[in-house]
Amino acid sequence: MNPVLGFLVTLSIVVLVHEWGHYRMAKACGVKVLRFSLGFGKVLLRYQRSPDSTEFVLSALPLGGYVRMLDQRSGVPVPPAEAHLALERQPLRSRALIVAAGPIANLVLAMLLYAVAGWVGTEEPKAVLGAPTAGSLAEKAGLRAGDWVQAADDGEGARELRSFSDLRWAMIDAMVDRRDLTLDVTDAQGHHARSVRLPLAELGSEDVDAQLMQKVGIGAPYGEPVMGEIVPASPAAQAGLREGDRVLAVDGEPVRDAARLRERIRGAVQDGQPRAMDWQVERGGGTLQLRVQPKVEEVDGRTIGRIGAFVGRPPEMVQVSYGVLDGIAYGVTRTWEVSMLSLRMLGKMLIGQASVKNLSGPLSIADYAGQSSSLGLAYYLGFLAMVSVSLGVVNLLPLPVLDGGHLMYYLFEGVTGRPISDVWLDRLQFVGLAIIVLMTSIALYNDVARLLGQH
Repeated sequence: MNPVLGFLVTLSIVVLVHEWGHYRMAKACGVKVLRFSLGFGKVLLRYQRSPDSTEFVLSALPLGGYVRMLDQRSGVPVPPAEAHLALERQPLRSRALIVAAGPIANLVLAMLLYAVAGWVGTEEPKAVLGAPTAGSLAEKAGLRAGDWVQAADDGEGARELRSFSDLRWAMIDAMVDRRDLTLDVTDAQGHHARSVRLPLAELGSEDVDAQLMQKVGIGAPYGEPVMGEIVPASPAAQAGLREGDRVLAVDGEPVRDAARLRERIRGAVQDGQPRAMDWQVERGGGTLQLRVQPKVEEVDGRTIGRIGAFVGRPPEMVQVSYGVLDGIAYGVTRTWEVSMLSLRMLGKMLIGQASVKNLSGPLSIADYAGQSSSLGLAYYLGFLAMVSVSLGVVNLLPLPVLDGGHLMYYLFEGVTGRPISDVWLDRLQFVGLAIIVLMTSIALYNDVARLLGQH
């Protein structure tokens, strides 16, 4: 899917469900809804069953939506005959339910999407580790290429790991809270069980990003260091390499997995010139010594080596899917986990324990939407669920302009017995809008920086 189209489809779905939540709850509470709009600005399409019914519109700027209700405070005159249908005339409980229904609808949507993704199932890499990065926490902890991680415990209970994605999620969850992670590990055949403690708490970083993951040292899943397709007349072909060759060592150093072999190839550059490497290769039951000299290429401002071959076999894949009831349980659990992780990350950014570089905006959403849709339905549904959770959680924040801010107004009214004054309402709305603009600007800056390779 085209990234722009993916972004528009993703945003439209989650916004539509959010506003539908407000709309349905307003109707259930007896409030007259004047307009249901997907998008802002000039109206492109319009539908209204009768002059007195809700007007449904599609507007030109597809970056949100709104539900306009009969409400004196919104500047819409309220005819005396319809006063009982106005929002401000409803009991405090009804008004709070109408406001909360939007974010709740997003969270319910996320549960359903995660459940459907679980029912559809995905092919994911098995949680078998590639060679840890040299000097990383994983290497120091004793993890090795080919280790199969079957469970992880961050101090709040062990969780079974069904795939490499589950392992990454457990690591991110622990890093956000700066907790150590204990891994239950066996060899690739499931034998020789042992426990390995990853001291993630000592990282102390504000950024949960690629650089931090590199410090941990768990990168790509295990792939055998076996040569795939060889490009004719490439450095690999000139060196005598063939498809199916298993690389045993490079310059006398054992090669344990494909990721480490690719690192050695990319790093075979000295002062901008290619550096020849001595490879020990297994072929047909025997071993060969080959001299491989890569060519030099510029990639993202870095000079790296390339040999013109597919290096390494794909990792072992497992089918991750759930039955009907297990899928529902998975949807509820994953929605809760993502919600809590989002809240903890936002809280840590607020108190300075996490960097604002972790904020993502529309460009990242567009990029991830395009990538996930190309991987299959289940991946896109999971991504859509994550965006829906984010919209629900963000809207529940106690910031003016957002739904959570309106809930705070109602809390004030419930405690004092009187609504917040129009003067203070205008002031708080201005502050809330300024905060939202600031957060959006930071997120957009982060997106651009990521695209330019600066993050």
